Amino acid sequence: MRKLFSIIGVLLGTNFAAAVQPDMPKPAYDFALPREERIKLAESAAPAEIAGQATVYLLERTGYVKIREGTNGFSCFVDRQTPLNQEPTCFDAEGSATTLPTRLYVEEQRTKGKSEERIKAEIDQGYRSGKYKTPSKPGIVYMMSDKGYLLVPGTNKLVAIPPHLMFYAPYATDKDIGSPPATRNMPRVIRPGQPDAYIIVIPGPVEHPEHQSK
Repeated sequence: MRKLFSIIGVLLGTNFAAAVQPDMPKPAYDFALPREERIKLAESAAPAEIAGQATVYLLERTGYVKIREGTNGFSCFVDRQTPLNQEPTCFDAEGSATTLPTRLYVEEQRTKGKSEERIKAEIDQGYRSGKYKTPSKPGIVYMMSDKGYLLVPGTNKLVAIPPHLMFYAPYATDKDIGSPPATRNMPRVIRPGQPDAYIIVIPGPVEHPEHQSK
C-alpha cells in the first residue's frame, strides 16, 4: 500500500504541460501496435460491461479517431497527460461532455507541433472563456487498466500506475476532502485547484465473506 500511495504522488505532480527532454525514455504508447491491440488497450480502462458499450476513440499519429459510437454515454480512450504517458481512461457521460473535448484538443495540437506549454495555456484560456466546461455534477472516471504508465515529474523515468477510480472535483484541493498531503491510505486530489481536478481512490483488495474472522 505504501508503494501505491507513493505513485499517487507522481499522479499529483503530473500534467500535460510537462516538458519532454532529449534524454527522456521512449513513449509508453506504441503507435506501431496493431489497431485491435490499441483498441483493447483503451477498453481495458473499465469493466467489460461498461467498455463494451462505450464510445471508443483510437489514438493515432493524427490525433484521436472515433471508431465506435457507444450506447451508454461512456467514452474510452488512451489519455496522455504528457506525450510519454499511457493512461487508458473511460469517462462517464458527464466527463465525455465536458472534460473529454480538452483531451481531444491536446492531441490534435500536438500533431501540429505546438509546445506543451502553449497547449496548456490554450486549454486554460478555453476554461476562462467558457469554451470548455467543468463537470456540473458528480461522476466517475475508470482507470482500472494495469497498463498505465506515467512520467515521474522532474525525472526521465516512467512508472506503472495501479488501477484506480477517479471522481470529478473541479477546483478541489486535498484540504477540501480532509486529506493532508503526507497522509497515506486516504483519497487524494489530482490536479488540485484546476478545473479538471479529480479525487482519486485506489480500491483495496476484496475481502470475501468466507475469509472474514468470526
